[in-house]
Amino acid sequence: MLGIASRQAHISYEITWGLDMIYFAFAVALFAAVFLFAGVTVVRQGFVYTVERFGRFVRVAGPGFHFLNPIYDRVGQKMNMMEQVLDIPGQEIITRDNVMVAVDGVVFFQVLDPAKAAYEVSQLYPSIVNLTTTNLRTVMGGLDLDETLSKRDMINARLLSVVDDATEAWGVKITRVELKDIRPPADIVSAMTRQMKAEREKRASILESEGQRQNDINVAEGRKQAQILEAEGRREAAFRAAEARERSAQAEANATKVVSDAIAGGSVQAINYFIAQKYVEAVGQFATSPNAKTILFPVEATQLIGTLGGIGALAREALGETATPPTPAPRRAPASGAQ
Repeated sequence: MLGIASRQAHISYEITWGLDMIYFAFAVALFAAVFLFAGVTVVRQGFVYTVERFGRFVRVAGPGFHFLNPIYDRVGQKMNMMEQVLDIPGQEIITRDNVMVAVDGVVFFQVLDPAKAAYEVSQLYPSIVNLTTTNLRTVMGGLDLDETLSKRDMINARLLSVVDDATEAWGVKITRVELKDIRPPADIVSAMTRQMKAEREKRASILESEGQRQNDINVAEGRKQAQILEAEGRREAAFRAAEARERSAQAEANATKVVSDAIAGGSVQAINYFIAQKYVEAVGQFATSPNAKTILFPVEATQLIGTLGGIGALAREALGETATPPTPAPRRAPASGAQ
């Protein structure tokens, strides 16, 4: 009986030990699974994690799969490596000429060294905002209102340079600083509007007066040129008239000389020609008079006919033909007038 009892007790012990081993193996497996699961870390693209071992920074975990020993390693800071933007809250700034303006803006930055950004400054984002705000007051406080409104690019460049130098020790690169809005007081805006309107009206008046002045100059120049051209025309006409009179006088002198030479040569027909020419001209003036309704001949018509015969004889003498005395025409009673 004792042997059977001892055998049963041994079997029971072996069963119990086997169950204990199974439980222990399950516990070990479960612990290993929990340990592995706790140590697996996945870093997303655009971020990096700082790894601390017993509270001391040891390395940076980039995007991807990482295993950290959960006993002595842990994730310290999760740093965003993408370019980020921070709003500068609106604030009132007094310019150099004692004008208070409201200003707000934005800051663009990017973390280049995650270790410095995590451990060289506490609360990176508020630090950048406060640093930009204080330097904005410094830069704009040294400018007049007109410079503040017209030199935004210069203000942005100066802020960028100052803030970027200050944040370099934090492993941060300031890529851009932009002022969103500058709001002067309402009375200053009203005064500026009136000033701009007055300036534009002044410019318009100046341009209008300049246009009127140029128009008057052009009109005066036109009149001057017209008078010059008119004077030159009168001068040219007088010159042409004098030249015509000179040629007429020269022709008259030549004709008179020819008649005088003929008379000096003993030709009576030349005298008859000269008298007949003047007689014809006088009769023509009577005929062309607008008020003459009746023409009176002061001499006998037979004398005119005889004079015309003298003209023919003179022409024949000029051509070298022998002159024959003209046959006297029968005398007629003098005409009292003709209609």
